[in-house]
Amino acid sequence: MHNVIIHVPHSSIFIPEDVMDQFCLSATELNHEILLMTDHYTDALFDVPGVTRLVYPYSRLVADPERFRDDCLEPMSVRGMGAIYTRRADGSDLRSLSAESMRERTLRNFYDPHHEKFNSIVNTAHNQHGSCLIVDAHSFPSSPLPCDMNQDPNRPEICIGTDPFHTPAELGEQAVTIFESAGWITKLNDPYMGAIVPNMFYKKTTRITSIMIEVNRKLYMDETTGAKLVSFLQFRDRFHQCLLELCETYERISPVQ
Repeated sequence: MHNVIIHVPHSSIFIPEDVMDQFCLSATELNHEILLMTDHYTDALFDVPGVTRLVYPYSRLVADPERFRDDCLEPMSVRGMGAIYTRRADGSDLRSLSAESMRERTLRNFYDPHHEKFNSIVNTAHNQHGSCLIVDAHSFPSSPLPCDMNQDPNRPEICIGTDPFHTPAELGEQAVTIFESAGWITKLNDPYMGAIVPNMFYKKTTRITSIMIEVNRKLYMDETTGAKLVSFLQFRDRFHQCLLELCETYERISPVQ
């Protein structure tokens, strides 16, 4: 499946030392924010043999590669959560005021190199195969965070996110069917919507397909401690089967056969 790329943007908890002084939190407060905001273990959940992956190696609190670089294009920037977060999940300050002057440097050091790799990997797959599928890999808390746009407490177990330009309707519908058939309550674009596409292809060609898979964290981890559940491996194996089915579905409906 060389024309499938799994993008894992939020699994890391690593914050480099030279970024630490940007945050205005105590160590305890920062660790709590990392617990809330990290898509824990998605690097393991989405580690499917034979499928190319790109894993962002830094915490999203450093710079979030899933956001538009330009705050004017990013809806979450109004909540202080653009490419560079200035607010915590509860709306309080995350970074010091002086950190704003470091925004461009932080983006150049962490955000831009990741997107250069992303563009290159997708471009290579596109050139070699004529099309490719991006699986945007995420997890989400079982209860809405204050920063979430959707505050409905009735959250599914799996959320499928689609892009109106880059996700064929059939693929989104089939994804819901696949995960529902595995026994999980699954919703389309609820509570999250969208799917990432590299800037060089965004809204330019439908041969680049993207779909987001969001996993409710209660299925595989203790959200209070961050520890894996004892059933983690069984969940992962079952989840992998669904991902493989999704990839096979894409192969059937791919714009290039």
